[in-house]
Amino acid sequence: MFQGNKKTKKYFEGWYFKMVSQDELSILSVIPGISISEDGSTKHAFIQIIDGKTSKTEYINFSIEDFYFSKDDFFVRIGDNYFSKDSLILDIQRDDLTVTGKIYMNNITELRAERNKKKQKIMGWYYKVPFMECYHGVVSLNHNLIGKIKVNNRNFSFDSGKGYVEKDWGKSMPSSWIWIQTNNFKNSNSSIMLSVAKIPWLGFSFTGFLGFYYLNNEVMRFGTYSKAKVKLKKYEETSLNLNIVLKDEILEIQTIKKSSGMLKAPVNGNMNRRISEGIDADLKVKLLDENKNVLFEDSSKTTGLEIVGDIKELFKKTIKNN
Repeated sequence: MFQGNKKTKKYFEGWYFKMVSQDELSILSVIPGISISEDGSTKHAFIQIIDGKTSKTEYINFSIEDFYFSKDDFFVRIGDNYFSKDSLILDIQRDDLTVTGKIYMNNITELRAERNKKKQKIMGWYYKVPFMECYHGVVSLNHNLIGKIKVNNRNFSFDSGKGYVEKDWGKSMPSSWIWIQTNNFKNSNSSIMLSVAKIPWLGFSFTGFLGFYYLNNEVMRFGTYSKAKVKLKKYEETSLNLNIVLKDEILEIQTIKKSSGMLKAPVNGNMNRRISEGIDADLKVKLLDENKNVLFEDSSKTTGLEIVGDIKELFKKTIKNN
């Protein structure tokens, strides 16, 4: 749901809808949100679009009066565009851009505990910590798609495709971070997300991380709030190898960026930072038990990947539970 109804300055909020066609030849991410400047004098709503195959991006600016949200559920309207947990409707008419279409989402997988089915926060207890620069949420870690979107003269069919939805809100994105996400594996109906970031708090900073893997209808969360650790094994400009060390398992992640597009990101509420994102990165994942037996192994060619800022500063020391 929308978190910023009482915010008057230095604030942003946005949702990230990722859509991949059944044949994985079409990838679109749509990002609706709002931006309120540092002094509160400038406010606007926006919709960003990134084509994962061509890397072409669009940023459509709307008046803040075009933004509406429900106080009872996740429902947001920006102009004639509608966004919710189970659907999105686009109707954008600008001088050189026309975007229309309807997408419906079903078989939504929420972040719930396996034991009691209670909803969980991806940030764990950090969700309640005040004065953080940015907060993160997961709306759906895996779902099926029905519908089509037309961008100018190009048609995207997402019938029988797969989608993912997450969100961020606060005042700024971190100065440096890694974000990896896919639910389009070659041989399984699995999903994975990992975010590692520099977190400023009360005059200090620390490296925090959070994520999950969804496997065999079970969800495993991990993060700074748990006993997990993240270790950098290899880093180059377009490739990254990480290990997530859990209580009795190791999750090995290898990813390679291919194409990427430039998106706008917030700094003190203003959407004036440019960051690079790819949606078609290659990913290999392997889950090992404590005896190095392989529990799960798969790959994806439609992985979301952001490597932003000074990544090496995130790994100056091993991340441990506080």
